[in-house]
Amino acid sequence: MSEKKMESHKIDTGEFDLPETIYSRDIENRVFQEIIIKTLSRISGIGLAEGRFLDSLIGRPDKIKGIYTQQDPTTQSLKVKIEIGIQYGISIPQKAEEIQSAVVEDLIKMSGVRVSEVHVVFKQILSEEESEQESLPEAICGIEEEFEE
Repeated sequence: MSEKKMESHKIDTGEFDLPETIYSRDIENRVFQEIIIKTLSRISGIGLAEGRFLDSLIGRPDKIKGIYTQQDPTTQSLKVKIEIGIQYGISIPQKAEEIQSAVVEDLIKMSGVRVSEVHVVFKQILSEEESEQESLPEAICGIEEEFEE
């Protein structure tokens, strides 16, 4: 009698290996804009150059006027443009450096995204009264009200 050897079938365990997990993270431009507004609110002597009231009237409440961000997926970096008013008598070069440093620090700390450019455009001179009326903390309150609706 011929003895048949029982062959053990080996199972390819490669079929059971789980694929590598891909981690991804997307951050909407609105998040970057809100970080920038909160950063600017801590800096004295400035205000957003244009309000957002008109945008909300014509149906664009998701726009933050005067703060623009653009993500570059190829370099995984962020470009920022901020249009602001500055109180009369304040040094523009010094204030620009203060704004740029604070914005870059907060964006990197909170998002981990590399900031490749911060372009500050001074669009108007604010009087003391305008500076108080156009204060950034009030602009932040406007943003928070939108989310409460």
